[in-house]
Amino acid sequence: MHSGTDLPFFLKLCIPVCALCFISCSQGNEPSREGALARVYNSYLYASDIKDIVPVGTSGADSAVLVKKYINNWIREMLIVKKAEDNLGEEEKNVNKQLQDYRNSLIVYSYEKALVNQQLDTVVGNEEIEKYYNDNPSNFELKDNIIKVLYIKVSRKAPSLEKVKKWYKSDVEKDRASLDSYCHQFAENYYLDDNTWLLFDDLLKEIPIETYNKELFLKNNRYVEVQDSTSYYFLNIKGFKIKNSLSPLAFEKENIRNIILNKRKLSLITKMKNDVYDDALSSKKFETYYE
Repeated sequence: MHSGTDLPFFLKLCIPVCALCFISCSQGNEPSREGALARVYNSYLYASDIKDIVPVGTSGADSAVLVKKYINNWIREMLIVKKAEDNLGEEEKNVNKQLQDYRNSLIVYSYEKALVNQQLDTVVGNEEIEKYYNDNPSNFELKDNIIKVLYIKVSRKAPSLEKVKKWYKSDVEKDRASLDSYCHQFAENYYLDDNTWLLFDDLLKEIPIETYNKELFLKNNRYVEVQDSTSYYFLNIKGFKIKNSLSPLAFEKENIRNIILNKRKLSLITKMKNDVYDDALSSKKFETYYE
């Protein structure tokens, strides 16, 4: 029998990966030492048990390292298992029911997942989203302040800063195009999609604004220009919603879509379970023996 440090034996097994497949686990009641890589008490680890741990193409040296590490980990685990068995009572060691429950849960989960993948309708139309939004306004109370904004950060040494100060305030299409072109060339950071709602707190992480009352700041500021030692920051607040007010539909759209899909999924699974029960009941595939 070889110890966990007999590296030449590992090398012989590992250099061609397929060589790990030539010995199978003992199928009898008495474990066999033939072809065993390691033993812990009456448990044996065979080459066939580890045939898949070495990726194809791995060098002989790297294969040996992987195999040696696996065997040492197996030994440690089996020693702990034996220690636990020796120190637990018979009732504590009886894990058959837990294993059966776990197996049942895995099988049911796998079937439900396959059912959902095959049968769930994932198309959610705008009308359905809007209806859910209108029917459940209490579910869409804002927990944070949100804004629609144009945001530009540029170096203090960037060119044409006076033009930037004009463009970021303008709604003229030509000015917006000029600002977009400028940002691509010179901005350190920018956000020009003023149709999308953002969390105000996320923006504050990017801009050196200090305020003790965020709601008051939003209500009293439209155009904001601040600076630090290296950069200028330009902010055009196109719209805002204060926390605890009704969240806009556009901000909640993806969230509502996920809610609707989850409801469909639960409905599909519930229907499957009820159908299975009703079918078994009608065909007398089960019985109960209690009053």
